[in-house]
This record gives sequence, C-alpha cells and structure tokens, in this order.
Amino acid sequence: MNINELRDKLNYHSYRYYVLDDPEISDYEYDMLMKKLKDMEEADPSLITPDSPTQRVGGAPLVRFETVEHEVKMESLNDCFDKGEILAFDERVRGILGFSPEYVAEPKIDGLSVSLEYRDGVFFRGSTRGDGLVGEDVTQNLKTVGSIPLRLKKNIPYLEVRGEIFMPKAAFKKLNEQREITGESIFANPRNAAAGSLRQLDPAVAVKRKLDIFVFNIQRADGLEVWTHSEGIAALHELGFKVIPIDKTYKDIDSAFERVLQIGAERDSLAYDIDGAVIKVNDISQREKLGSTAKCPRWAAAFKFPPEQKETKLLDIVLQIGRTGAVTPNAVLEPVTVAGSRVSRATLHNIDYIREKDIRIGDTVILQKAGDVIPEIQRVLKDKRDGSEKEFHMPEKCPVCGAPLFREEGEAVFRCTDEMCPSQRSRRIIHFASRDAMDIEGMGPSLVLKLLENNVIDDFGDLYYMRAEQLEVMEKMGAKSASNIINAVNESKKRDLSRLLFAFGIRHVGKRAAEIAAEHCKTLDGVLAASEDELAALPDIGEKIAHSLCTSLKNKRLLNNIDKLRKAGVNLTHNESEAGTKFAGKTFVLTGTLPNLTRNEASAKITKNGGKVSGSVSKKTDYVVAGDEAGSKLLKARDFGITIIDESTFLKMFEED
Repeated sequence: MNINELRDKLNYHSYRYYVLDDPEISDYEYDMLMKKLKDMEEADPSLITPDSPTQRVGGAPLVRFETVEHEVKMESLNDCFDKGEILAFDERVRGILGFSPEYVAEPKIDGLSVSLEYRDGVFFRGSTRGDGLVGEDVTQNLKTVGSIPLRLKKNIPYLEVRGEIFMPKAAFKKLNEQREITGESIFANPRNAAAGSLRQLDPAVAVKRKLDIFVFNIQRADGLEVWTHSEGIAALHELGFKVIPIDKTYKDIDSAFERVLQIGAERDSLAYDIDGAVIKVNDISQREKLGSTAKCPRWAAAFKFPPEQKETKLLDIVLQIGRTGAVTPNAVLEPVTVAGSRVSRATLHNIDYIREKDIRIGDTVILQKAGDVIPEIQRVLKDKRDGSEKEFHMPEKCPVCGAPLFREEGEAVFRCTDEMCPSQRSRRIIHFASRDAMDIEGMGPSLVLKLLENNVIDDFGDLYYMRAEQLEVMEKMGAKSASNIINAVNESKKRDLSRLLFAFGIRHVGKRAAEIAAEHCKTLDGVLAASEDELAALPDIGEKIAHSLCTSLKNKRLLNNIDKLRKAGVNLTHNESEAGTKFAGKTFVLTGTLPNLTRNEASAKITKNGGKVSGSVSKKTDYVVAGDEAGSKLLKARDFGITIIDESTFLKMFEED
C-alpha cells in the first residue's frame, strides 16, 4: 500500500469513526494504520502534506448545534502500542527536563470528550471536542447528566475542565434491549450510543440514556491553584466532579507502566469501557516546559490495548437459512466471555471464508469482537490439532427442508431452492410485518412462529384472512390480544405501495428502490407491467435491482400472495392524492438517523408536499437533511454548497406559509 492509498484508507475510516460514529474497524486497527503513516512521513518529511490525516487533531464538528471555539485547545494524545514506545516517550521527556519526572497513570475511557465551563461556580456551557479547536454546544444535553454538577461546591470565578462522556455497560445493554423491542436499530457499542445520545436535539431523549462522565483535566482555572495533576484531580473531586480514578504517583516509567498493565487486566470487571491507559507527567510546571507538538502534548502518552482475545473450542458448524434462502454457516463455540459478554456463536460468513482460514470442527480458535461488538474467529491454533478435527463441507441439501442448495456463479453464498422452506417462510413473514415494511404492530418473530405452527397461515398473504377466534386459542394470547393483532393487520392495509414492494423481501430491493419504483409506476399493476429496461433507467435502480424486481414479480408464489392481498383490500397504489405543492420542484436527500422521524416518515412528508426524495447528492439537489451518522452524502453536499438542514429546521419548513 503506497502513502496515498494509506491516507485515503485512513480518511475513510476517520470519517466513519468521527462523523458517522459507525466504525468498520477497531480503534486498534485504525491506530496501527495511523502509526504506519506516521512512520512513513517521519522517514521522509518531504512526504508530509497539509491534508494528511497525521496533520489533523480530530474529527469534524456536527451540523446541528451552535459552534464553540475552544479557548484552550483540546489536544489528542500520542498513541503507544508496546513498552518500547512508552520507554521512548519517557526518554524524550527526560531529554527535555534533564531528569526523570513523577508520573500518574489512569484509565482511558472509551467515550466522547467534552469541555465543561463554569462561571462563578455555575455551569454555563458544555461543548464537544470537535476538531480540537472548534466543537459543538451541547449544554442542554450535558445538563441531563446527573454526575455533572450544575453548581460547584466552591465559588470559582472561572473554570474549564475536560471530561469523557460515556454510557455504562449496564445502561448500554438495557438501551439496546429496549430498541430491539421497539424495532429500532441497535447501537454498535457504548461509545456510539453515548455520542448519539449527546447529539440529540431533544434533551428529554438524552436524559433517558443514562449517560455518565469522568472528569480528567483542568483546562483553565481562575481562582484555583494546583501544582500537580493529582492535586488538580483531588481539587475537582472536592468541587463535586466525578473524577478519573488515580491511585497514586510513580517515580519512574517502569512502575507507571506496571500500573497500565494492571488497568488492562481489570478491563472486564469495570462498569464502563476503556480502550487503553494514559501516562501523564504529574507536575504542572514540568508540563509547561515540555509543551506540545502541533497535535499532541509532550507530557502524556496513551497506551492502547489490543482487542481482547479469548481461546475457545469450535464445537460444531450449523447453518442458518435467511428469508431469501441465503445459507450462512455459524460456529457453535464453547461459551467464553469476550469484551464483557458471553459468546457461544460466531458467524463464519460463507464457505470461502471457512476455507480461507482453514476452520475445522473441533479446532481450538482465538475469538475476538470486531469493533468490540461482533464475535469473529480471528485465527485457528493449528498447533493444537490432534487429528480429530473435521473439515466442513457444505451439504447438497438444506438442513431445514431437504431441498437442494444452489450457488450462483460469482456469488459466495449458497441458497436453499425451496421458497416454502420453513426457515425462509418464517423470516419472510417477519420481514413483511416489520416496522419499515407493513409495520404490523405486535407481529413479532415469536407470534409468526406460533401462527405457522398452528397452521393459521402459510405465507404473508394469509395474514389478512386470520380470524380473532383462531388467535384466541393460542398460548398466551387471549381475546384482547387477538383483537389487537387483527386491528393492526387491518390497519396495515392502508400502507403505501412503496412499503408493500419493500415488504415483499425481494433480493437487492431496499426501501429506496421500492420508493422509486412506486413513485414511477404509481400502482402495483404498473410495476408488474414495467420492463427491466424501464426500471433500470430510473435513478438509484440500475440493471441488477431491475432484473431482481422483474424476475421476482413473475414468481408463482409471490403472484399468489399478491392475489390474496388484492382480494383482501390491501392498498396497491402509490398515495399521491394528498400531495401538496409546498416543495414542488425541490429535491431532498436524507442522510443519517433523525432523532424523531424514520426515513420513511421524512420521505412521506416531502413527497406529500410535492417534493422529490433522491438517494444521491448532485448539483440539482436543493436540501440535504442530515441526522446522526450522516455519511459521504454530507461531505458531497458541502463540496457542492448545498443547503444542509437538521430535523428541527426540516420540520419548521412545514409550518411556514
């Protein structure tokens, strides 16, 4: 990989981490890439460019809050990955000071860095770190964090402190459980959850998220004198802050590093996530002498922990059949605790992945969590094989229904060829009833399985012919619950054609493609009559989606279900009758997750008022509505000078005459 490719890769992952809060790789993997680039540039300084990722302090500010210019730069830390690099840090420190300083060591909280400002002892402003120089004003949301004092225990004329906002592991688990119940997407990890919560426009949402903070530095203090970092932390504790835990000071780097290793060993038992530990020079005057580089203080270094890995046994490989027939092999493991949770399964993706890693049943494997979230087999310990291990071969027939398995040329995935395979069928109905599809309230996976087991339905078209008395006799149902389900099913008949097309669960046809096809064809009969060429010419469709849509709509099973839907009175048209003219001629692009509206709800508001929703940003785009985890569309909009608005501004547009 040349230096330009490395920079492009880092810029991509930096964007996903800092702007989207949706990393694809672990922090450790990112930091190793950054280290490689730093090494290349240090070897040849002529290669350094102003736009290099090494020249940037941090991520870009968001778009929804007022900006705050930090009076004291919120610097990043120099990362170290082994003891040798920590010793080199100490050598540089001793070289400048002329002696060995006293150190402190503290955990590095995996959260979101913020500044808290106080005037006359009262909290008046809180802001995110942003790029280190400019952040975002999130005062109202920070006020919802119970561990942040609104008034200090002592009246200090002016105080600015730096802390790390995080979500405790228990709160994170509870939040994701709640979001699963309501059909919302779950957060990848506590850091993402904390960032998303802090960036809510409505403080009422933030207060429910149970955020917490550790304060770890005095940025500026008028009326408070401290001579060491440890004194400063003690003073902050006395003022009412929840401060970073510091046990003692260390006279040399070796003893400080021992404490770092101890912190790493305690990682699993902590109530919050950490991704490393920080060693700091304790004396403030020595810090001032050491100063900073363009990006990092010379008086501190962060030791980054690699992803936690555990050894376990692969007991078996089982197959999972998805709604489109896709067959996914999964590893059955001896249960082991990794990154705070008990893991007994891990996806093996496909047969090529298994062969590439030479994974066998009975192997001893090293397990880790990708991004500290998704369990994955990192490698096989081949030296522990005793000959009893068995190679895995994809069966010729589906383990659920016995139908032949088929692998299309150019695809990595095998598929079950029987559309009425019980696994396909149940997952297909679950998808049909899901929130983004027909949104049938109460029709979750457990109920779908009960309906199939009791022969109440065979496919999703049968949902509209169920009778309350059929449901009442089922376990844990009752008359009221049965009535609610029937009412929810009847209510779903009103859904727009775009939702119905998506609900069909056709391969490659996502929500946006379904919306475009519905808008163009107006009716389901129009979609059925459309040619591949006609559909492929539509924006954001293309040949692949058009072929899949047209082919699937000729499928006998689907046509049979469509006939049932038609006879049941399910809406088969695109609802344009109520369309206004407020946004006539205007094109919107939606990106990221909005605090209150789903993507479908926002799209519906636009189209009902005569506007158009596009899936891509162009010079013809009028507005980009940006939410949390906004993607590359946001950057493109900025490049084109397109108006970027948040949900609040978007909703106010509907109030204007």
